[in-house]
Amino acid sequence: MRKIIIDTDTGSDDAVALMMALKSTEVDVLAITTVCGNVPLELSTNNALMTVEVTNAQKPPIYVGAAKPLMRDLVTAVNVHGEDGMGDDNLIHPTINPEPGHAVDMILDLVEKNSEEIEIVTIGPVTNIALAILKEPETMKKVKRIYSMGTAGFGPGNTTPVAEFNVYVDAEAYSIMMQSGIPISIIGFDICLGEAAWNREDMEFLMASQKEEAVFAVQCNRSLLEYNLQASGGHFVDLPDAVAMGVVLWDDIVLEDKLCYCYVCTTEEATYGQVIINDGSKLAISDGFGGNSPNAAVCKTIDNQLFKKRLLELLVI
Repeated sequence: MRKIIIDTDTGSDDAVALMMALKSTEVDVLAITTVCGNVPLELSTNNALMTVEVTNAQKPPIYVGAAKPLMRDLVTAVNVHGEDGMGDDNLIHPTINPEPGHAVDMILDLVEKNSEEIEIVTIGPVTNIALAILKEPETMKKVKRIYSMGTAGFGPGNTTPVAEFNVYVDAEAYSIMMQSGIPISIIGFDICLGEAAWNREDMEFLMASQKEEAVFAVQCNRSLLEYNLQASGGHFVDLPDAVAMGVVLWDDIVLEDKLCYCYVCTTEEATYGQVIINDGSKLAISDGFGGNSPNAAVCKTIDNQLFKKRLLELLVI
């Protein structure tokens, strides 16, 4: 069975992604590590603890990680996910506790003990990953692959016109990860919308199942639903982290991905957090990549219907 570590800033879509991995028979979740992002670190940790407690499946240890980005003040998404990150519906009252030890040290320990076997799934800012790379770069080169829900992909940003949230929170960390030489797969925000999102019928199906995990998945996304209703009038819940986890669990949902060179903008404020993705097709660059080697496989399209079918089935098992 594949061995994974999930690094999360646990908000509502992270919770759905966590439940997917915990209930899957495809992966062994060796650890969950928490980071600040959608919410401050304490809330991110509590939300991860609660999600594991609710999910009737694997119960991996949870380790607490970075409380702030490498070089900037924390920007949260409480306006989207609620003040508690999970819909402000009084869902978060975990009775279990995180394990002692820092997330970065536990990532390094697990990678060292499982050389070339560990896949890391990052569904939040990658501060913990960057700290691990800075601390022990040779150990982190033993990571089999990193899957990152991050960047705007080939579309516009969701936090600034050009930057996606997970990168914008800590672009310096994302740049360190992209320059590490570790094999990376990127699932951008652009493929996480439209038919990949839950619509009214999907949420009614989950609620009607009366399964605790399915009901929790809908309830914790209440603030996100309200945000989308106010922003666009649409009755939908987009789940970027769940889409990323779907790519991890079910590689056959990926219809197209492409090796690209990805450059992370960290200096100019107007473009901070933008990831420039070059797929090698730019005519002005003679070799396609401007002398750079591709550093990530970027997902371009997925089978939305197959993804959503499997996700809904998994939650009501």
